[in-house]
Amino acid sequence: MAEAARLGESARGRTGANPNVGCLIVRDDAIVGRGATATGGRPHAEAVALADAGPAARDATLFTTLEPCAHRSERGPTCARLIAEARVARVVIALKDPDPRTNGAGIAMLRDAGVTVKTGIGKRGAGQSLSGYLTRLRLGRPRVTLKLALSIDGKIALPSGESKWITGEDARAHVHLERSHSDMILVGRGTFLADQPKLDVRLPGLEQWSPRRALLTRGGPVEGWEILSSPLDVHRLHDVNDLLVEGGSATATAFLAADLVDRILIYRAPILVGEGKSSFGYIGLDAIADSHGRWRIGDGARLGIDRLEVYERVRD
Repeated sequence: MAEAARLGESARGRTGANPNVGCLIVRDDAIVGRGATATGGRPHAEAVALADAGPAARDATLFTTLEPCAHRSERGPTCARLIAEARVARVVIALKDPDPRTNGAGIAMLRDAGVTVKTGIGKRGAGQSLSGYLTRLRLGRPRVTLKLALSIDGKIALPSGESKWITGEDARAHVHLERSHSDMILVGRGTFLADQPKLDVRLPGLEQWSPRRALLTRGGPVEGWEILSSPLDVHRLHDVNDLLVEGGSATATAFLAADLVDRILIYRAPILVGEGKSSFGYIGLDAIADSHGRWRIGDGARLGIDRLEVYERVRD
């Protein structure tokens, strides 16, 4: 299932409103089919893996990070039906699909067809790769990731506003990789006016995965940018699973104050700034005791001279 989750993660940010599923087909201890949800959301991962496996799918075991779809669509047959018709013997599913159009119906369809089904295997890794889709289904908005490049003492810039470059090349390359797996990237109007950012992906071979660009502003339209007048406007982004917020300080503050940030990526550089611009301002916290238990530490990494720190919002 870990390999299926890796395949699903490779499609994150590229499947539109559909989930970025990963699928693996195994027969006689050998992988005979691999698949991830295709760009734009179709074909689904199971259909891709079945096509890859061909006749070898018969009597095989299929691993999928999300329950196969069971609802009819003009864009293609249901994955549960395709699996049954391919005579797959066993299906291992990490997570049930919370989409009310499926939500257990895919599992029931497979079992009715005589397919053995097991659920809950590898659900942690699958949940991480599908967190954007799952957040949108659960909260009615994309998963929001806030990216910050900070000094040791938590500054984003000198008093003059100079911030290029706080982090090194490896950290900046990782930011571009994160961009390539986001449906949309957002900055505030201050950052837009000061930096005129392209917000594209500049990694060799990944340039075509530059996300849609959004601007947080109460001002007028800007050519090539989608406008959000308030952080709460994320609730109307029905075709966005993963939203990356890159700055600046006022925008970060607004999203945190509205409790809309689900993940924070801090790229920490081994430098001291002293007096300088803080990462964000007042976010509604009046007592230190109220801050505990709201965030958990995720998996970080060393990125050249810098350090990536990951924090995930704890939600009931």
